[in-house]
Amino acid sequence: MIKAWMAMAAMVVIAACSSNTNDQQASAATTSVAPGSVGDFRQNVGDRVFFDTDMSTINAEGRQTLNRQAEWLKKYGNYQVTIEGHCDERGTREYNLALGERRANAARQYLIAQGVPAARLKTISYGKERPDPVGSDEAAWARNRRAVSALQ
Repeated sequence: MIKAWMAMAAMVVIAACSSNTNDQQASAATTSVAPGSVGDFRQNVGDRVFFDTDMSTINAEGRQTLNRQAEWLKKYGNYQVTIEGHCDERGTREYNLALGERRANAARQYLIAQGVPAARLKTISYGKERPDPVGSDEAAWARNRRAVSALQ
C-alpha cells in the first residue's frame, strides 16, 4: 500500500513538472512580439537612452540604441515618433523642462543624422513631471535622466 502511494505521488510530481515546462513554453510563446510592432521596437530595439546628470550629450551606449532605432525606423516607415525628454526630480521645474528639451532634441538630431526623415520626428519635454521609476536615490535618478522614443 505504501509503495503504491509513493508511486502515485511520484507520478503526480512528474506530471506537475511536465505541466510547468509546458506552461513556461506557452508563456514564452505568448511574450514574443510581431516584427515591426511597437512591442518589437520596445523589446528588441530599445525605446530609451539615458544621460548623465545635467547633461544632454549622447554617450556610447545611447548611440548604440539610437543606431538600432534608426535602422528599425527606416525599415518600418509607417510610424511617427515623439521623442520625450525627461529629467530626475532635482532642479527647478523650468530648468528640467529646458534640459528635457535638450535631451529630446539631441536624440532627434542623432536619428536625423542616421537617415530618419525629420518630418517623422517631433519632441516634447516633460522635465521631472513623469518619473519612471518614482524615487529619491541615485538609481531612480539615473533611470529618469532619459529620452524615450514613443511610436505613433
